[in-house]
Amino acid sequence: MPHAKSTLRMPAEWEPHEATWISWPKNIETFGKMLPKVEDVFVQMVRALHRNEKVNILVDDEMAEGRVRNRLDEAGANRNIIFHRTKSADVWIRDYGPIFVKDGKKRIITKWIFNAWGGKYSDLAEDTKVFDTLAPSLGFSIVRPGLVLEGGSIDVNGKGTLLTTEQCLLAKTRNPKLTKKAIEERLDEYLGARNVIWLKEGVAGDDTDGHVDDIARFVDERTILCACEDDPNDANFHALRNNFELLKSARDQDGEEFEIVQLPMPGPVLSPTGRLPASYANFYIGNEAVLLPVFGHKNDKEAISVLSEFFPKRKMVPINCTPLVWGLGTIHCSTQQQPK
Repeated sequence: MPHAKSTLRMPAEWEPHEATWISWPKNIETFGKMLPKVEDVFVQMVRALHRNEKVNILVDDEMAEGRVRNRLDEAGANRNIIFHRTKSADVWIRDYGPIFVKDGKKRIITKWIFNAWGGKYSDLAEDTKVFDTLAPSLGFSIVRPGLVLEGGSIDVNGKGTLLTTEQCLLAKTRNPKLTKKAIEERLDEYLGARNVIWLKEGVAGDDTDGHVDDIARFVDERTILCACEDDPNDANFHALRNNFELLKSARDQDGEEFEIVQLPMPGPVLSPTGRLPASYANFYIGNEAVLLPVFGHKNDKEAISVLSEFFPKRKMVPINCTPLVWGLGTIHCSTQQQPK
């Protein structure tokens, strides 16, 4: 355990936001011919969020800001938009951006080390520097846990329990010198996660080594949606069933059982290079809207129905993310919440 009990706490995603952070898409190597359609997805995301919270958007320069501003104006998404001119390589701000925590009412940035998912993409690893440049202008204190960690590899209930996977956080390409216990101590110290639930593996096609935001998500303090695959011949069947069984035996920070609810999968979504990590679990909870990736699959309606049950006061916004998942992520991967 940490030498002194930490008072830091990562709020749950459904707690009130001041803002959502995104980085405008522009990387042709990530999205190829899909890039214009990916921009359309981002317009829909901003339009769903901007009335009820600020939307902070990273753009490279003045020219890019002007072009994006015009796109959003045309879509009627022009309230609460704040542009930040700073270079970034890609859209996956969940993984390289700050993770906001609170110490009482004070908000603090935790800045983790981003090594492009275990050193897979040297050009994208440059994004670890984005908030070193930007942070001084934001007015928040910054703490540096000294741990390689991406935001998509964790999910919290805001009360002391954190979900992650062994495939990711115990990967030799992340923190090879740290034991499981040492990693848990850092998660407790900097995120207030005194109870860590370790799932096993992520979905097929995921280049992040098993990010949990494609497989299991909290929707309230005691309820977890778990992605499940019905087809026993599907590549995801056994891994997701294993995670589901682990969650059924898991306990929260107070030793209580969770309610585990199955969330369907959208079946294989393919590109010329192979299977893509399409999952309904990659939703994002805004102040008054829930952004849900859909894929033109028969299970889209069931996913909408399941998620709607837990957010009756928020508008459900299904967005076709087939173009976005070509970049190997969808909505949650490309957003980051800033709590009030």
